[in-house]
Amino acid sequence: MVQAFFFAKHSLLGVMEKIFRAARQNRIFEDVVEQIQEAIISGKLAVGDRLPPERELREMLKTSRSTIREALRVLEQKGLIEIKLGTGGGAVVKSISADKVIESLDLLIRSRQVSLDHLAEFRQQVEGDAAALAALRAKPEDKEHLKDLLAWAGQCVAKGEEAVDDFLLADKEIHLAFARITRNPIYISILKTIHANINRYFERFLCMQAQEMQENLADLEAIVDAVVNGRADLARKLSRQHVDRFNCYMHGRHKRQESNIYS
Repeated sequence: MVQAFFFAKHSLLGVMEKIFRAARQNRIFEDVVEQIQEAIISGKLAVGDRLPPERELREMLKTSRSTIREALRVLEQKGLIEIKLGTGGGAVVKSISADKVIESLDLLIRSRQVSLDHLAEFRQQVEGDAAALAALRAKPEDKEHLKDLLAWAGQCVAKGEEAVDDFLLADKEIHLAFARITRNPIYISILKTIHANINRYFERFLCMQAQEMQENLADLEAIVDAVVNGRADLARKLSRQHVDRFNCYMHGRHKRQESNIYS
């Protein structure tokens, strides 16, 4: 068993030595990060693979311990690896996700560097295009799912203002369903990021009562109908109008809040 472990370890080390080379000395830190990052992105290192110990990385990359540690810290911040402590620990490759993008947008929103108009302008374009693509690519099972989500939204409206939170969740799921129907991971990731953070604006500026719920349900019904019937241009137009409606609601409340502050 000891002999088998010895050969397995040295076989893995041989593979790693083929992946990495001595870092360029004039930009050593950046080069270490780029080499490991590229190995992960290209698939040479798969999710769950463990990077060699620091000592072996130092030998392969011909650099210092502090450089290796700093590079691993940056890669961990990027979400590419996870540093596990204890026996059997080390740097392990993680699956790439949108989590870091979501966190970054969350910080922009919390620091008020993204305004209502910024968000509305971006959503109108991206969500309009996603709805149009969904109309062109929706499969029968996608259409049935959209109808189920729309029925849920209708049930929320029937319950009145006590179901506002559920209605907003149904609205969100319909928009995310359009993104998933595009089969385009960029649309899916971006819209997931937007809708993971947009509640901060809803909490501060959105006033959703029975009338607004009815109006927005009518919007959703029209968009879903356009998608189900393959009317891409109409789906884009209606989706943009829907986003604009939400933005107008929030702008109205925002202005009232400002007038109360300065009155």
